[in-house]
Amino acid sequence: MSTVAVVGGGAAGLMAAGTAARFSKVTLFERNEKVGKKLYITGKGRCNFTNLTEPSEFLRSVVGNPKFLYGAVNKFTPADAMAFMEAQGVEVKEERGHRVFPLSDKASDITKALTNYCKGNGVDIRLGSYVEELVHTDCGYEIGFAGGEKLLFDKVILACGGITYPSTGSDGNGYLLAKKLGHEIIDPKPSLTDIKVREDVSALEGLSLKNVAVSVCVGNKTFLRQGEMLFTSDGVSGPVILTLSAYISRMDCCGAKLYIDLKPALDTETLDKRILRDFDKYKNKFFKNSLDDLLPTRLIDYITERTGINPDKPVNSVTKSERQRLLQIIKALEFTVLGLGGKERAVVTSGGVNVKEVNPATMESKLCKGLYFAGEMLDVDALTGGFNIHIALSTGFVAGKAAGEAL
Repeated sequence: MSTVAVVGGGAAGLMAAGTAARFSKVTLFERNEKVGKKLYITGKGRCNFTNLTEPSEFLRSVVGNPKFLYGAVNKFTPADAMAFMEAQGVEVKEERGHRVFPLSDKASDITKALTNYCKGNGVDIRLGSYVEELVHTDCGYEIGFAGGEKLLFDKVILACGGITYPSTGSDGNGYLLAKKLGHEIIDPKPSLTDIKVREDVSALEGLSLKNVAVSVCVGNKTFLRQGEMLFTSDGVSGPVILTLSAYISRMDCCGAKLYIDLKPALDTETLDKRILRDFDKYKNKFFKNSLDDLLPTRLIDYITERTGINPDKPVNSVTKSERQRLLQIIKALEFTVLGLGGKERAVVTSGGVNVKEVNPATMESKLCKGLYFAGEMLDVDALTGGFNIHIALSTGFVAGKAAGEAL
């Protein structure tokens, strides 16, 4: 029986280890004091572990290298992920947007299910084991650990995670191990994160806006999404912003323009008529007091300042050109992008092992026979909604099956 080492005890590593152990002797090495540390905080502790769509629809939500994942997502589908969890005793539920959660709303149930899957198949889980070195020898793979211990295995699956949430152990070490074995690493960057802007928005921190349209123009490309967002101390965040960050994470977005349409349901002509009605209603008030029906209270002072209109100007004295300036700002509140939020706040990593060097049918390296990759080690990433954890599960399943069965 061949021996397989799995490095990393996250969703990808646990799935890979449990699956490989059906055919081979498997040891999983996790640097932390427990497995699944990042899983515990996923989905605000609820763990949206998949998205119940057909594989073809699923792949449309994959931003980085969707074609590479075609085989994996078809071999371990969202329906398979649900069935897997239920087989491990976890009741599940589907919510808005086909997002699937444990019925208990506890991420710990998903971690327990994957851990039990490993233990049930005989995986030897070793905690507090930090892999410092990985050497390809004529006899297999020699793993060197912090402290000096060295062990030899026939095959290795790297599932070390990316660079985001480094407090959970994702420090990019897996990329270094892969690079030393000759693999190209596509520059890892934070994705599904906030966007920082040049303008001072600190006064708006915490303000949430619903049903707005946000677009980001990078070079000759424009990305548009509609939904909910919020302001942070130095930029913007929320569901719409996280989605946009996934699209621009692979681009040089510094200096790009971000526009917020505060009233996407109204065209400019209709909005202008609405403003005129409000001005007439508040004709005996100052300009700053005429926008209560149109904008959130916390946004009024900011918008007023951006228009350049004297806030104490009688609203019946506001000129047509000033009104047009207000209209333009409401339909396209402009900001200059400084960059994306740091790895401490990002949900996933964009970048990783170049997928051109990996067999998509097995997740085995094309450069080093017997070396496999899973999860955020690979240069694949997707939008929010359970897609990224499912990618971890599906690539882990494929890598584990291939490594376990290989002679």
